Amino acid sequence: MDAVFSDFRKAYETGNGYELCQTLSPLPPASDPDRLDRFYRSTNFSHAQRDFKSWILNHQASSFTLPAEEGNGWVEVYHLYWKTVGEILRAEAAAETSSKVSWVKVYESWKEMTISLIRGYTNCGFEAWTVPCLYVAGKYMRIFAIKADEGAANTPGSVTNFDDFNPEAEKNEKLEDAARHLNRIFTICLSDRAPLEDSRKWGIYNIINLLFKTYFKLNSISLSKNILKAIQAYRGDMPTLDAFPKAHQVTFKYYVGVIYFLEEAYEEAEKHLTEAWQMCHKDSIRNKELILTYLIPCHLLTTHTLPSSTLLAPYPHLQSLFLPLSRCIKKGDLSGFDAALVAGEDEFTKRRIYLTLERGRDIALRNLLRKVFLAGGFEENPKDPAAPLVRRTRIPVSEFGAAISLGSRETMDGDEVECLLSTMIYKNLMKGYIARERGIVVLSKGGAFPGTGV
Repeated sequence: MDAVFSDFRKAYETGNGYELCQTLSPLPPASDPDRLDRFYRSTNFSHAQRDFKSWILNHQASSFTLPAEEGNGWVEVYHLYWKTVGEILRAEAAAETSSKVSWVKVYESWKEMTISLIRGYTNCGFEAWTVPCLYVAGKYMRIFAIKADEGAANTPGSVTNFDDFNPEAEKNEKLEDAARHLNRIFTICLSDRAPLEDSRKWGIYNIINLLFKTYFKLNSISLSKNILKAIQAYRGDMPTLDAFPKAHQVTFKYYVGVIYFLEEAYEEAEKHLTEAWQMCHKDSIRNKELILTYLIPCHLLTTHTLPSSTLLAPYPHLQSLFLPLSRCIKKGDLSGFDAALVAGEDEFTKRRIYLTLERGRDIALRNLLRKVFLAGGFEENPKDPAAPLVRRTRIPVSEFGAAISLGSRETMDGDEVECLLSTMIYKNLMKGYIARERGIVVLSKGGAFPGTGV
């Protein structure tokens, strides 16, 4: 107990919120692995609240005095934290002996501590510099909720919900509950009317990022959009995003980019994801991999560019997913593209990028048709036979049809080929028109395949 409240006093004396929040961590410091165990054994249920009150409000060694209301708020928080530590220690002991682990009790206990912490800001005058305590409370409430839901799902005889509307309601019961309490934290930060230098608004993006993670886990993307609307409504009273820690900025830009990506607003998504990529720390390999997972499909659709081997070198998992597709797109190998898409289907679907990547088949087809165009060679200038040769721009539909049938390994009739060609022209991947009565495609002399140099 002495170590925890000694750190509490030091943090309060210096006004260091990050040091203060470490006293509420459910994980012991690496330098003191037995800290939680000693803290829990330092008192008992009969004396815990009295002992904490003595340490926080009446300790003689303390060089500062907390107002009674604020001090009593912290007494309640640490009392509930002490109870949670006991549940964590019991859960960890059960896991070591392969006994039944009740993460539900851990979650419920941690939730009570979080509610008490929220009450401290609304009723007990907790100052804004202590907001990192909300970061820790929110972060681990989400983690314990996921563990509780996983434990409930693995319990023999657990109820299965066959509701057609939401078949995973039971599965995510605790996480949905955690989302509601995270929203309360978001609200008390966003609605703080104190001057900006003393405002809880400085904690807003950390909490938003926690909400994004939670809503994505729940597959409730529409709720993430509600958060963005709320931020927009308070924009005039908020510090600008670039005033927040870079880690908060990068995570926020990543999730906003993914939200736009899922709405198929690929240019906006590319903008936010590119900013997240440029700001991300060079050693954050996992975070950069997550950003690239969505940025690569964005580039494919907006600029028709493919990732290089050099770019993907630090990310073996992304290499296995994207390099086969990239090679097939570059070569115009339609059947190979389809096979690569099927091979990565599970991961693409999990990441919600399957439908976007599927559109890359148009780029592969464009490259295949371009090869036919280039293979057509040159012909005399009909207006001046003495002039240099010009590239042939009248290509029989049958030549394109033969290439598509070979590339896709499927026989296609003339109408199907014309349908594909007209779609390519409509999407501005080819410039020209189909002369059906003559069975040819007349391509533009000045850039038949935009963006490719021919």
